Amino acid sequence: MPTSMMDSILALVTPDMKQAIASRLGESPQAVQGGLGAATAATLGGLAAKAGDSGFLSQIMNLASSANSQNVLGSLSSIASGGTTGGVGDLVNKFLPMVFGSQQGQVASAIGQSSGLGGASVTGLLKMAAPLVLAFLGKAQSSGTLNVGSLGSMLKSELPSLQGFLPAGLMSSLSSGAGTAATAVTSGATAVASSGSRWLVPLAILGALILAWLLFRSMSAPKETVQNAATATTQAVGNAANSAWAALGDMIKVKLPDGTELNAPALGVEARLVKYLDDPNAAITDDTWFDFDRLLFDTGAATLQPASQEQLGNIAAILKAYPKAKVVIGGYTDNTGDAAMNVKLSQQRADNVMAELAKLGVDPARMSAKGYGEEHPVADNATEDGRQKNRRISLHISEK
Repeated sequence: MPTSMMDSILALVTPDMKQAIASRLGESPQAVQGGLGAATAATLGGLAAKAGDSGFLSQIMNLASSANSQNVLGSLSSIASGGTTGGVGDLVNKFLPMVFGSQQGQVASAIGQSSGLGGASVTGLLKMAAPLVLAFLGKAQSSGTLNVGSLGSMLKSELPSLQGFLPAGLMSSLSSGAGTAATAVTSGATAVASSGSRWLVPLAILGALILAWLLFRSMSAPKETVQNAATATTQAVGNAANSAWAALGDMIKVKLPDGTELNAPALGVEARLVKYLDDPNAAITDDTWFDFDRLLFDTGAATLQPASQEQLGNIAAILKAYPKAKVVIGGYTDNTGDAAMNVKLSQQRADNVMAELAKLGVDPARMSAKGYGEEHPVADNATEDGRQKNRRISLHISEK
């Protein structure tokens, strides 16, 4: 009989559900079982890392209540076969950023490396683990056995049982990522104050300020690095990215000519690109470009973050399904900083996207990459929102 939160949650997954998830993701049931266990444990670990934050736990309980009102528990079978859509999708898109913040890509990468699952599959399993956890919490809450106080205690007692499901080091990473370095120092000051040593509080706060100053100083040299860091700051912040991705709509099935079915947002670039390629009357013009909408790069660098893999995999599948299509991958920045450095960064990012697509099976002869720097803005660089829109990677179909 289940004796822990982890056991109880995994007991909700029937063999038929496991098979449905495997079919939807194109993975084996065995791989799904291991990956879903790791995704669920990581989700509980992320919650446990913030078990002492009553405000955070209250927000989680509110989501659990919403899950209960939407009968997520009774919908698990359909979620397993069709993915998270509609109201459930909205819940998941709120829940995962709350749990993982900017670490979601790191978590997905660690699970993928340990399980051998692709980035898109791991993302799918995290999106399955979320309604499982919310359904369990919602059921316990409705039965009167769970409140904010008991949830914190349960999560803390659950920690030892999670280690066996997770890749080595991931639990400590989740724990250390519960706040920024400055927050950790300030939290330490609070803990010291509660024990009676209140005179250390100003010292701890001073330490936080010094740490922030050192971080700023390290980011201030060379100047070009700071200037070009602006081209990725918003994209690299997990919460902001997940919020923007949620605005792309519910996940839908996008069917390709070769029979492949993709999971992609209804308003995302994948659906629009397939519609364009399918339309024989859609002419090729110089100003027809498709902006990637779920790519993340490291701040001020051209390194793609693991969270980008789902969209890269989708675009690769689309290009393989339309073998006559040839593309130009364009990299763009805003007008902040040195123009030559912006061109260099945009070229490196475009090159890396092309290289990733080649790794996923797209013939390099069908692709070219060009960095345009701050040329061809699509919005006003005078505003942060405009600059964010100008920092992009786009795809142009040169032949179809």
